[in-house]
Amino acid sequence: MAADFRTPDRLLPAAAEEPTTPQGHPPNPVLSTPAVPDATHDGLRFWQYMLAGSVAGVVEHTVMFPVDTLKTHMQASTPPCRPALSLGAALRNAVAGEGGALALYRGLPAMALGAGPAHAVYFSVYEFAKSALTDRLGPNNPAAHAASGVVATVASDAVFTPMDTVKQRLQLTSSPYTGVGHCIRTVLRDEGPGAFFVSYRTTVVMNAPYTAVHFATYEAAKRMLGDMAADEESLAVHATAGAAAGALAAAVTTPLDVVKTQLQCQVKI
Repeated sequence: MAADFRTPDRLLPAAAEEPTTPQGHPPNPVLSTPAVPDATHDGLRFWQYMLAGSVAGVVEHTVMFPVDTLKTHMQASTPPCRPALSLGAALRNAVAGEGGALALYRGLPAMALGAGPAHAVYFSVYEFAKSALTDRLGPNNPAAHAASGVVATVASDAVFTPMDTVKQRLQLTSSPYTGVGHCIRTVLRDEGPGAFFVSYRTTVVMNAPYTAVHFATYEAAKRMLGDMAADEESLAVHATAGAAAGALAAAVTTPLDVVKTQLQCQVKI
């Protein structure tokens, strides 16, 4: 499962008001230093909101981890590498070995080690980039938000990809690794540090369109549902729009996700 850091801008902390000089003119953008806004969101400071987002991301990935394990089994076992697995076959294959149903959570520590910091990096870089671009393009500019999302995705994927590689290698039934530490040491010794980033470019190429499709679908679905609901900002509207956006974005980017999985699970002898 790709690391999902894409969040519509209105759900992020509100940007601070544009500072002005004593004469009332905006500061020179060349001399300005972007800073994380000191605004609040639902009563939370930025660092608290960032921490909450990191914890929420880890919880989200933990809840969906068994499904992610099955996805990894199915994607790693596709032709020409191996015979393709159905969902049922992937489930039987995952729980057939030692550990039973607990095998669905194999690799969970690697996910936690990667997802938390990656979420923190995403929110931080997004806010820094948005602050810098807003000075040049103006507030609430869609191009600034989109560009900030791309920059944040590139940075957060660099943090998450190594642990995602470890996670997927541990998820496979045929995994020769006994744990996160053993996997890291073995890969470093046998394949070198580059093995942890072999899928990085594919991951970025996958997550960029994911961000665009997710954001556009979310906003469109939210407007459509808002016309039918009494409260456009209700939890039901947000949840339904988010589910539709996630489903469509995942469908569009699944081919690249398969490529990413096979790159990360290959073992070089």
